[in-house]
Amino acid sequence: VGDGLRLVVAWRAAPDRLPCGRRLATADVLVKRSDARGTARMQNSLEDQPLIYGLEYQSRALAAQRGDSERNRFFVGTLTLRNENQVHLVDFNDEDSTVESTIFPHARGEVWDISTCHDEPDIICTCHSQSSTNNAEVGATVWRVPDEDTLAAGGDDAQLTEVLKLEGHKGSVKSVIWAPGGSGKSFVSLDETQLHVWDLGKGLPSASIRNTAALGPKKGQRAFTTAEWNPHHNCNQIATANDTAVRGWDVRSLESTFCIEQAHQVLVRDIDFNPNKQYIMVTCGDDCKVKFWDIRKSNAPLSVRSDHSHWVWSVTYNLFHDQLLLTSSSDNQVILSNILSLSSDPYGNFDVDDDEAVASAEARPIEQDGVISTYQEHEDSVYAVEWSNADPWIFASLSYDGRLVINRVPRDTKYSILL
Repeated sequence: VGDGLRLVVAWRAAPDRLPCGRRLATADVLVKRSDARGTARMQNSLEDQPLIYGLEYQSRALAAQRGDSERNRFFVGTLTLRNENQVHLVDFNDEDSTVESTIFPHARGEVWDISTCHDEPDIICTCHSQSSTNNAEVGATVWRVPDEDTLAAGGDDAQLTEVLKLEGHKGSVKSVIWAPGGSGKSFVSLDETQLHVWDLGKGLPSASIRNTAALGPKKGQRAFTTAEWNPHHNCNQIATANDTAVRGWDVRSLESTFCIEQAHQVLVRDIDFNPNKQYIMVTCGDDCKVKFWDIRKSNAPLSVRSDHSHWVWSVTYNLFHDQLLLTSSSDNQVILSNILSLSSDPYGNFDVDDDEAVASAEARPIEQDGVISTYQEHEDSVYAVEWSNADPWIFASLSYDGRLVINRVPRDTKYSILL
């Protein structure tokens, strides 16, 4: 094939660090080196290939843009002590496998976590730290991302606009989680020892703390590490992790709803809830394991997987097809698994009004859970993995060396689920 294919393959296999600028687009590279026929061949050849986007600095914060069901967009934050930190908005075009990125300066220093609002796609929150000679200033800030017209016009307005700085925390803010879309305006922020439920009844700039809970005074108790919102039960429940324990909280009263004291042998790193099946929760941790729980009967896990060889940092369910599960680890790998036995549709697709089809489906043995694919494009610890909010077959992963990799679910897996 032509020079265009060689150029793009070289860029995908070993991307150069991208220069700092307002907007960068890989589509420009494709057009310069291919005619129409060459571009068609190139797109067919690369349809299932990963796309690699290189950041200038180290990174560990990644979030898919919620509230936008049309575009595959991801936010990435950088970690650098000597230079100005950045938030990258990466827009992936599935039709021609290209990305366009917009880079915003982040005035509050290193970005340790990013979260996005489900109801307003232009609202994000960063958890950050900024070092000075005498101390380090830590906190969290809600920002508004400029709209497309403002970005196109450029100038001073094409920047992140501060909406709200979260006050009232003790120590570094670990994460901010937003209530699932349509469940009302609320979010929860988490520092080392406290969690705050925020009331947005009067809008974001006037947000106030509605309720607060704190870890008990148990000696040697380690700090909160993460939290996740349960999309079921009218979105009135969250789960938090500290040390080896996972706890459920009712956000209306902040009373405990469940507690798993020894969810993992060592630190719990991440939590997610099955979006389509009530009571099912998944956790991962530094014991290299991924565990599945029924929060009504949490004395023992429903299933345990040990597919990674080092700490598991991130675990996330597919938003539409909950048998698909992504995990990322310090073993530099991302793993896509099929957890059909604990999914909302363990027998596959069939017509529920057809008695013969139902009987035939129920008579078939349930497909065995297992690894679908292992992705090895990273060369450093993979701290985060996220499904696209717009396309259930696209996901992104981020490693500490600043490598963002956009991948797809294998085509045969996709068709086996749909057909």
